[in-house]
Amino acid sequence: MYTFKAFFYLTVIKLINAQVLWYQPEQIHLSYGRTSNEIVVTWSTFNDTKESIVKYGIGGTILTAKGSSKVFVDGGPKKHLQYIHRVILPSLTPNSVYVYHCGSRLGWSAQFWFKSALQTDDWQPSLAIFGDMGNENAQSLARLQEETQRGMYDTILHVGDFAYDMDSENGEVGDEFMRQIETIAAYVPYMTCPGNHEERYNFSNYRERFSMPGGSESFMYSFDLGPLHIISISTEVYYFMNFGMKPIVFQYEWLEQDLIRANLPENREKHPWIIVMGHRPMYCSLTDKDDCTHHETITRVGIPFVHWFGLEELLYNYGVDVEIWAHEHIYQRLWPIYDYKVYNGSYEAPYVNPGAPIHIITGSAGCKEGHDTFNLTKPEWSAFQSKDYGYTRLKAFNSSHLYFEQVSDDKDGLVIDTVWVIKDSHEPYQFSKIDWAAMDGLRLKTFH
Repeated sequence: MYTFKAFFYLTVIKLINAQVLWYQPEQIHLSYGRTSNEIVVTWSTFNDTKESIVKYGIGGTILTAKGSSKVFVDGGPKKHLQYIHRVILPSLTPNSVYVYHCGSRLGWSAQFWFKSALQTDDWQPSLAIFGDMGNENAQSLARLQEETQRGMYDTILHVGDFAYDMDSENGEVGDEFMRQIETIAAYVPYMTCPGNHEERYNFSNYRERFSMPGGSESFMYSFDLGPLHIISISTEVYYFMNFGMKPIVFQYEWLEQDLIRANLPENREKHPWIIVMGHRPMYCSLTDKDDCTHHETITRVGIPFVHWFGLEELLYNYGVDVEIWAHEHIYQRLWPIYDYKVYNGSYEAPYVNPGAPIHIITGSAGCKEGHDTFNLTKPEWSAFQSKDYGYTRLKAFNSSHLYFEQVSDDKDGLVIDTVWVIKDSHEPYQFSKIDWAAMDGLRLKTFH
């Protein structure tokens, strides 16, 4: 039984707490806008600040950009509420270091910086790539934080599965994850695609927390980065059929249109390397019985039995160079492959003018689910595989040379795999099945 004095103090504390207002910005992260010459700054507050402002500049010049906020209510029983703010920084001066902070008259963030894209044909962007990083056991996080703030990367690609899971504990796990990655994502564009762990409440935590170019109503988008044309898709539309067939059809048609556009001579000359990222891989050699261990992976061949909307043939036909996946908690690099047949450029130089796309699975950044296990027998199409926690680096040198390396966090940052991909030209592969006359007609109808 409380004494009167204790009851009085408890009542006062409750009244004070009821009046606490949370205007301070947090969970700050960057992404590209409509082009790599635009940056979108996104952050959260737990009360409505009535305004969303970014103050930014170069060399002491201060510019102000204003945006808006949107209420996001998590689908859990507590209906955890926050305001997600978005501000676009347009027409940035290329290759310049901007200092910025965000917020409102009611509270400002700490000061951060980012470097704008170079916007020239000879730009050589550097990327860090990984999937499957959670709040717990985020093995790669500290190294990525350090390297990002040292200026090693121009962009991050997070290939699905965040926090484990962002909706957990009424969205509070998502909040903590976004706070953790702020030390990366507030300094470089943090580009994403959804994974299976984002499915809850129709992917709402993923759609609302991130600001990808496709918008919260679309899981797919593409952007150009120096010689790279990067396409982000959702493999999850194939696995959560409770949302219907429409997302599969819409994405497939959008993807083909984007690939047609990317293959127009004037576009492929500027951005010759086409890279596709999605969460679940088409191939893997693991013991966990996931879909990629089956011969007819759904994303590869399409909807079971009827084989509609399979992605492997589409990506092969339009000359995609590299396909990046995650989901499996390992690193695996494949030989150039199409329909289980290896198309190496040559025996001595398999990645020089390869005859099919190169698949890389990089889902070992670290999460509470631990590692996956490889089969005892390594298939002929698997070039390199590792269970080490880590992440992938990509350097795009020019129109003919890409460089990948895999970093092992278990081995204190040791590079355990390297590969050069070299191409004299970029075009659909030798046995691609494209009706070029129909493609030209579609191109004219769509883009003129």
